[in-house]
Amino acid sequence: MTTPADLNTRLAKLREIRASGVLSTEVDGQKVVFRSDQELAAAIADLERQIRAQSIGRVTTIRLSSSKGF
Repeated sequence: MTTPADLNTRLAKLREIRASGVLSTEVDGQKVVFRSDQELAAAIADLERQIRAQSIGRVTTIRLSSSKGF
């Protein structure tokens, strides 16, 4: 599983790439080329979603309630 620190590092790198206006980078020895700024923005949004999901944690308790409506 990817750690939050790894995700934050990737996010910072993608934001840096987007700010520079370049659509390609090298990650772990492999060249990555984004076709458009929209694709790069989607990658950033996905990383932000993953970071939020890890920071929230898992739901451990579910409480149910019901009534007859009276």
